[in-house]
Amino acid sequence: MPNTRISTALKLAALVGTALLAQGCTQFRGHQGYIGDGALISSVQAGVDNKDSVQGTLGRPTFVGQFSPNDWYYYARDTKQLAFRNPRPTAQTILHVQFDNAGNVIAVNQRGMENIAQLSPEGDKTPTLGRNTSFFEELFGNIGAVGAPGAGQGSSGGRP
Repeated sequence: MPNTRISTALKLAALVGTALLAQGCTQFRGHQGYIGDGALISSVQAGVDNKDSVQGTLGRPTFVGQFSPNDWYYYARDTKQLAFRNPRPTAQTILHVQFDNAGNVIAVNQRGMENIAQLSPEGDKTPTLGRNTSFFEELFGNIGAVGAPGAGQGSSGGRP
């Protein structure tokens, strides 16, 4: 009788342990930025709307253009992440609303995943221009350079 209780307790502990380990493999989904409605986004039209009507319909922009306050951007990105890996984008929307100087909409552009750039770093080191010196060249490279001609001995030319 006690042997069956131990085996049942071990099975239950193994089941609980497996459930806890499997929980670490859960896929996380995330959303960053603007939460927009497709009907509201499509209702913004060039020549009809102005800054006030766009802000009333879509809300404040995610960010305003750096070089012109007449460019408004609404940005949204959905990502997924498995365990400890880096998050990967699954969907992206960039809505760019352009205004003229009077504040009227002149263009509405919507873009998606095609604007995501994939960067691949080049190993552990950043390539730089210049000399490739070894450790010892760096350590002993200035020996003999002190007092060398043209090393700047002052305006008296080395005379006291």
